[in-house]
Amino acid sequence: MKMNLSKRQTWMLAGAFLVNGAAYLGGRLISQGFRHFSLVTPWDLKIPLLSWTVLIYLGCYLFWIVNYCISVKVDQEKGYHFFAAHCIGEVICFLFFVFFPTSMVRPEIEGTTVFDWLLRLTYFFDAADNLFPSIHCFVSWLCWIGVRGKKEIPKWYRIVSLLMAVFICISTLTVKQHVIADVPAGIALAELSYFLSGKILGKRNKKI
Repeated sequence: MKMNLSKRQTWMLAGAFLVNGAAYLGGRLISQGFRHFSLVTPWDLKIPLLSWTVLIYLGCYLFWIVNYCISVKVDQEKGYHFFAAHCIGEVICFLFFVFFPTSMVRPEIEGTTVFDWLLRLTYFFDAADNLFPSIHCFVSWLCWIGVRGKKEIPKWYRIVSLLMAVFICISTLTVKQHVIADVPAGIALAELSYFLSGKILGKRNKKI
């Protein structure tokens, strides 16, 4: 499938990027000084730190770019559906980040491998807040939703997208950037946002 995007599709992708940044950075800025809650459980403490999984955690950005392009390109109506779902989800994330801010204590990275270095760098640039729901999980699962069931997209790529979404969700736990509660919340948010987007756009089309 060629990735020749129209001007409208390009603007949609740019808009998705801006909405994501506004929700993430805006939520952090507003909630500074607020009481932050911890959702850490004993089960979270049992999850091992696997520094090599930072490659999956950071590699998600390439996955997001490719699947967002595919999702808005494959069909115009479904592209609007996908973009609206992204915006709805980001707004909900923003509300959680402001009204229910969460944080966690991350472990000290004592190793000397390149993976340990990358993880320390990740911790430096990405504070341990804006955790619930996980935007990493939300966006990754939305990337899977954007291609699933679409026969225009090869079956092997749809399977790979599902596996990538699952692996990224797991990596958020093994690099200690999120706790267990953040993961299903992000996945559920993706499904809910896509559902609401379909309902909203369906009603709008009926009125037209």
